[in-house]
Parts: sequence; structure tokens; C-alpha cells
Amino acid sequence: MDFTSVSFFLFIIVLFFLYWLFEKKSYKIQNALIVIASCFFYCLMDWRCFGLIVITTLSSYYSGLLLERHSSDIRKRKLIHWLNIIINVSILAFFKYCNFFIDSFVNLLNVFGCTTDFVTLNIILPLGISFYTFKAISYSIDVYNRKINPTHDLIAFTAFITFFLEITAGPIDRATNLLSQLETKRFFKYDVALNGVRQILWGLFKKIVIANNCALYVNSAFANPADKTGGTLALAGILFTIQIYGDFSGYTDIAIGVGKLFGFNLTKNFNYPYLSRNIAEFWRKWHISLTSWFRDYIYIPLGGSRCSKWKIIRNTFIVYLVSGLWHGANWTFVIWGLYHACLFLPLILTGRNKKYKDTIADGKYILTWKEIGQIVCTFVLVTFGWIIFRADSIEQAGLIFSKIFTYKPLSIDFTNEYALYILLSIIMFVVEWFQRKQEHALCFTKSPKWIRIMVCFIVLLCIFAFWGNEQTFIYSQF
Repeated sequence: MDFTSVSFFLFIIVLFFLYWLFEKKSYKIQNALIVIASCFFYCLMDWRCFGLIVITTLSSYYSGLLLERHSSDIRKRKLIHWLNIIINVSILAFFKYCNFFIDSFVNLLNVFGCTTDFVTLNIILPLGISFYTFKAISYSIDVYNRKINPTHDLIAFTAFITFFLEITAGPIDRATNLLSQLETKRFFKYDVALNGVRQILWGLFKKIVIANNCALYVNSAFANPADKTGGTLALAGILFTIQIYGDFSGYTDIAIGVGKLFGFNLTKNFNYPYLSRNIAEFWRKWHISLTSWFRDYIYIPLGGSRCSKWKIIRNTFIVYLVSGLWHGANWTFVIWGLYHACLFLPLILTGRNKKYKDTIADGKYILTWKEIGQIVCTFVLVTFGWIIFRADSIEQAGLIFSKIFTYKPLSIDFTNEYALYILLSIIMFVVEWFQRKQEHALCFTKSPKWIRIMVCFIVLLCIFAFWGNEQTFIYSQF
């Protein structure tokens, strides 16, 4: 049940009315409805791996209770904590990386002239396993470190882990945010719900109008790059950079917007990342829930930035290596992660990795030439990384780069149809530029009502005009 499908919105409408029927009775009944809806949603998408999310949920829930019961016994607490971590990480590693490690081992043996009879297993990738596993691990770590108290409400905890809005592609909410909301009464607020509808519209615009149409050009170019010119592949790289943003941030906007309809404030996952002045600022604004997860549970425990520059560099490379592996079982993701770690090197060495935590061009709408240059340079560097990310293999990525950087005249496969998609993408970025301090692009808090209605109507027309070119959400595979 895709977030852009009619069936999904029918599902939301039915759940919405059932959910608010119990507003004055019990939030626990509302939580039970969320659990039922989430289980239905998950099984409808892929029922075969439903048992895995049950194991993760029960393991993390009961480990929290056991940690509380043995609060004064350090040895037992460590045993309980690490046993739960091992269970969750082992499930993730087996289902996501088993074949990758087998293939890599076989290829390594082949390099030394050894042949083996190893074969890969017929393993399916469970829906959303990377997202709900990280939610469970963060809960376990926070309880172990006594940052939060373990919940005794199994229904609320199950809703937290299985929440259907986050199960496919995040955001990776923490217990301090989502679980705490599930354990308190929610009230319907018209203004919040209306703002959520606007955010859903903007998410649908980014996914259906921008991402899905960019995908047509990108898929064609990457399907057989050997037959494409360097100019065509360069344009495909730029369009994929736009596609993955429209796709992933569009999903997030829909999820957060629907969450508001049910009285939830989900974690913001994007903060206009392509308006960044260096790669560090980009990662503070891109996939924020994942970046902050790596910061809090890997980078800081390793020493963070409160150590020598050599150790800061080491910690950065570890984080981006793990980040690459998190995205998928392919060497392209590993190289992509290491590539971004390398981009951090000059920033760390010059002490500029913590710069630019403010809003760009705050209080004005015109950029300086320096800011324009910084944004363009960051965008180009990010685009190179996305080409590696999108490529099927390292060899394909190498072929694409060799064609892009050829000295021959560059010709580009181009039509008026693609010109329209680029124009719409530019409009999207212009709107987000003017709304860069707002929660989302259609958050017109001070505009007259007629302007808000007109803008939303135009966005809705664009969505209906391009409806039908279905493309799977990119991050649903992770």
C-alpha cells in the first residue's frame, strides 16, 4: 500500500474516523487501533516477515523491564542489554547482509585463485527492517543508560515500533518523542490537522510531480550507461539528486502530515539540505533522524569531537562506513559512505565542520556570490556521491564517471518533456528557498487565506495532472 495510492488514503480516512471516535474515552484504545492498523499495513505489504518485527518488539520491551528489575546489578544489566542488542543486530545482519558477505568472501577467494561451491541463500529483505531495528536499539540503549524509564505499556510500545507511518522509510523516531506521545492523551486540533493536510500535499507534489518524473530519465540513463553520452549521464546524475530528495523528503512530509491528523508530532527529517554551504551542513539537514542516531549512538560513544583530530577523523570514517552499510548490501553504498567521510577531512582539519548551523541568508532573500558558490559546490559534490549511490556496481559507477569527464564534446538526450520536469524542479526549490525558515513549503502562516487556498489548489492540480506514473519509494528498500 504505497503512500501515494488511493487505497492508502482510503485506509487513512477510515482509521481517522475510528481513531477520533475514542478521543474522549481512552488513548489506550487509540493505541490499540494504531497497532491493529500497523500490523494490517505491514502484512499487506509483506506478511512473510511479520514474525521478525514481533521478535524485535517483544525482545526490546521485555529487556527494558528486566533492566528495571535488575537496576542495581551491573553485571545482569550488561548481560540483558547486550543480549537484546545481539538479537536485533543479528536479525538485521542475517536478512540484509548474509548474501553480501558470502559474495564478497567468494570474490576474495577468487582473487587468490581459489574456487568454492558457496551459493547465496534465497533471503528476502524484510520491509523496513533497518528503520524499526534502529528504533528498538535506541530505546534499549536509552533505558540501559538510564536516560528514560522503560515503559510498562506493551500496546504503546508495539505502536511505537510498528507505527505504519514510519515503518517503510522512517523517520527513525526516538522513544523520548513518539513513545512519550503514545503514553499521553491526544486531542484533535483543527489548525494542526489543516497544517498536516498542507504538508501532505507538498509531499505528494515532491513525490508524484518531481521524483517520479525525474525517475523516467534517470532509469533510462542508468539502465544502459554504455550507450549514453557523458552529457546525458551528467544530467541523469543531477536529476537523480533531485529525484531522491523529492522521493525521500516527499515520503517524510506525507508521514509527518498524516501524523498530525492523528495528533502526533513526528521527527523532522529534512531541513532544505540542498541549500547547504558545505558537506557538514548538508548532513545536518539530510535524513536528520538517521544522522542524529549515528551521532548519539556511535560517534559520541567513540569520543565524538572531544578528542584529537586523528580520532575525530577515525570516528567520522567509522560513522560513514556504517551509514553506507546501513543503506544496503552493496559495495557502492560502502564507497558512497567513505566518499562522504573523505569530504569531511578538510573541514575537520580546518575546524570548519561545525560551521553554518544558522539559516542561510537569514533575514534576506538575496544570496552573496560566495554563498551561491558554496551551495553550487556542495550540490555538485553531493551529486557525485549520489551517482555512486545509484549505480548498480562500482564498475558501472566508474564507467559513468569516465564518460562524464570525457574531453569529447558533450551531447545530451533531451526533450521538451524533460525541460518541463526541470522547470517544475526549479519551482520546487524556489518555493522552498522562500519558505526555508518554515516547517514545510506550504506553511503560509502569515499569508491571506485566499493565497493559501490558491497555492494549495495549484499544487493539487499538478498532482492530479501527473498522477499515474507510479514509482516505488527509494528508501523503502532499506
